[in-house]
Amino acid sequence: MEFDKEINRHGTGSLKWDRFKGMDVLPFWVADMDFESPPEVLAALRERVSHGVFGYTIPPESTVCAVCEYLERQHGFTISPDWLVWSPGLVPSLNLACRAFAEKGDGVMTFVPSYPPFLTAPGYAERELLTVPLLPRADDSGWEIDWDLMESTVTPRTRLFLLSHPQNPVGKAFSKAELAQIGAFCLKHNLILCSDEIHCDLQLGESRHVSAGTLPSEVLKRTIILMSPSKTYNLAGLACAYLVIPDESLRNRYKREARGIITEINLFGYAGCEAAYRFGEAWRQRLLAYLEGNRNRVYQVLGRYSQIRLRPMDATYLAWLDVRGMDVADACLAFEKRGVGLSDGVQFGQRGFLRLNFGCPRAMLDEGLQRMERELSSHA
Repeated sequence: MEFDKEINRHGTGSLKWDRFKGMDVLPFWVADMDFESPPEVLAALRERVSHGVFGYTIPPESTVCAVCEYLERQHGFTISPDWLVWSPGLVPSLNLACRAFAEKGDGVMTFVPSYPPFLTAPGYAERELLTVPLLPRADDSGWEIDWDLMESTVTPRTRLFLLSHPQNPVGKAFSKAELAQIGAFCLKHNLILCSDEIHCDLQLGESRHVSAGTLPSEVLKRTIILMSPSKTYNLAGLACAYLVIPDESLRNRYKREARGIITEINLFGYAGCEAAYRFGEAWRQRLLAYLEGNRNRVYQVLGRYSQIRLRPMDATYLAWLDVRGMDVADACLAFEKRGVGLSDGVQFGQRGFLRLNFGCPRAMLDEGLQRMERELSSHA
């Protein structure tokens, strides 16, 4: 199996692996898979290298076409090419959105727990962060939205709703009904909806992604959608993402805020994006099957221990572990001492939780789980 291949990433400037450089710690933290990208993507990059000239690059027409075709084929909505705004990544896009669509002192709302930049971007822009906790369902079958709390949290100065969809870190795929209600909420309170859908092609099992691009026209004209092939095809280092902004006035506001900050996108990013969308589907299906196996392994092993609680997830390769039952002061540090590097839930706005990235070869995952078992068994 291609995903079983173990690749030595030491000495490559890997953010994921160099965090624990010189330590016997396996990294399961940042959302970066340890798999080779699809062979069709590698071939496209080699072809681009063979050209030998790497000057400033505008979006190639073929890449724009590939994105438009992908959105219609995969997610069921048709866009005009001029709706696309290219970006080196979704983190700068989130930060620019806070600046473009809210003024100093205005409110920016999001769910918690949430991907850390959702929580830091408003403050960096001197906007007020407003958070609404996602709640575990009563039957522990996943997570749900507290609609009443949303209504009581929003203020007259709230301008923007940041939505991680599918939700990072809990792995929730918002249903069509939930997404429609979020859209109606934004319409009612005159909010811009910023839907980050970077994990949209990592649906597990029977789960299906419902894009904000399919919302009614009156909501879509106040919506911006952030996307990239980077998570699905492991292309984050190519620094290529894009925003879909249907409304011209919103598009112009965003572009004005980005002037002098966002310049040309990595030319290899365009090549990788196009190849992934045109030729990567068979590889993606094999990846999803492998990730489902890894997810099941995590649930099988850690589910034996009462100190850890796991809830079903719909998407991503990120498991959200409730470790409040562990009798330790710092669960993240305790596992690190056992040789397992995880993400601390505090960074996501939820103390007592850890995030585990299972996008790695099965042998590495099994070794990490065995190390975690040693810690859990010591407190049994």
